[in-house]
Amino acid sequence: MQATGWSWWHQFPPALRELASVRLVASFGAGGILYLTPMVFHQQDFSASSIGLGLALAALAGTVGRFISGALLDQGRSCGTPVLMAAACGFVGDGFLLQASTMAGYVAGQLCIGMAGGLYWPAVELAVPQCASPLPSAQGYALVRSADALGVASGTLTGSLLAAAGQLRGVYWIDIAAVLGLAALLLLKPLPRAVRAGESAEGQLPLRQWLPALLPMLGISVVATSIPALMQSALPLDLVRGGLNRAGQPESWSALLIGLKLGLLVLIQWPVGRALALRPVGVGLGLSLVCFSTGTLILAASALSSHGILLVVVALAVVALGEAAFLPTATEAVVELSPQGHGGLAMALFSQCFALSAFAAPLLAGVLLDEHGHGMSLWMATALACGLSLLLIGPIQRRSKRRSA
Repeated sequence: MQATGWSWWHQFPPALRELASVRLVASFGAGGILYLTPMVFHQQDFSASSIGLGLALAALAGTVGRFISGALLDQGRSCGTPVLMAAACGFVGDGFLLQASTMAGYVAGQLCIGMAGGLYWPAVELAVPQCASPLPSAQGYALVRSADALGVASGTLTGSLLAAAGQLRGVYWIDIAAVLGLAALLLLKPLPRAVRAGESAEGQLPLRQWLPALLPMLGISVVATSIPALMQSALPLDLVRGGLNRAGQPESWSALLIGLKLGLLVLIQWPVGRALALRPVGVGLGLSLVCFSTGTLILAASALSSHGILLVVVALAVVALGEAAFLPTATEAVVELSPQGHGGLAMALFSQCFALSAFAAPLLAGVLLDEHGHGMSLWMATALACGLSLLLIGPIQRRSKRRSA
């Protein structure tokens, strides 16, 4: 069994294994702070609206970081340069959040964490095609998303153990160790540089000629990426507070439920991503949106039952399948829809969808949770938005450059 696992790992190019290792370490640190920060500051008696505001401001800072990262990449810089900058911002943000007891300290930490995420994502996503050769980039995305899922799940489960021990703020110490390890990996073996905009004929295309093909994908992404944002912000609070008939859960149990969902994502990310890598991107996008719509409908229904926690478990399993389908497929779709030499800007725009949904979703979720005391209306609205987004898949499939399977 061990030899088989070792052989499986070595089927991938060395550069891709290095990138997957970088993302595993980064995601391990990020898992706890992304999913458990709302609980940390719920313990400090922050309102849901205040917590949502901090997360929204982090997303706003991330928009700046993403454009900085995209600009550096399209200048032909190493993909590792923005990631090292992200590590520095994350280190500072963890320091703020470790000792924050006021809104000012919380916001300062969230701004740094948001900037770190903005710098990080376009760079590590654009590095995949450079590192995956001779494998197709779709298989590369399936592998690195599996590394992301393993890291986030491990980090969140570690955080749930800290919550059970009454040391929930320890997640920030874990992230500090992770960003230091990330920096060490990149300094030992730098990531490849991105393609400069002027180095190819496609790179000289003006924005108006290639952006319209990308717009439907960006539209779907804004809706779909609201799901992880709500899993990080609204779901922990919804579980702790309870629904109309569903009892509230202790913080440690809420963290464990989220961690189990992430653990399921680890198990299914590679087989789902690998299977969808052989199919047109429309298949994966359609599957993900159906799962997101179904999962959030089940979350809404869970508020009505005294045994609703069982429905929450089912819903989280369905959402996990949706995330496993969406994350590698969406990134591959962006690669297919954008010209070479503009990859940095295309990835920055794609990442901005995460930032936009991470800005709007926590604000909306915080208001609805404070007004209604439960998440039923929030999850029903989310399900409707995901269902309507299915209409955008046709234009994406017609314009993608996917080779036939």
